[in-house]
Amino acid sequence: MKYESMTNAGIAAELGNRLERLRLTQNITQEALANEIGITAKSYRQLIAGAGKLENLVAALRALKSLEQLDHFLPEPPPSPLEQLKLRGKQRQRARNHVDSTKINNDNNSELDW
Repeated sequence: MKYESMTNAGIAAELGNRLERLRLTQNITQEALANEIGITAKSYRQLIAGAGKLENLVAALRALKSLEQLDHFLPEPPPSPLEQLKLRGKQRQRARNHVDSTKINNDNNSELDW
């Protein structure tokens, strides 16, 4: 869908249409859903027309057990580069030159025994 060419009211109406289709797929009446979320049927009709409150949209999604749709609607932004560095913590930049000197001496002695 080309949201850039749509008005704000047009986008809100599209969200209302999608909510209405979701309600219909679950075979719930407008009145039953409105009662469940604590609004009037008239307020629900305003919501699906794109003129309702965001809080009512969230309540309707909750009642339809579809809150995960909010992640598609407005996904969590990734952490900023500074936050990513903080989250990484202290990472090793290079390996230590950590050699066991007794192993070297034993290896050298075994070569001398030839």
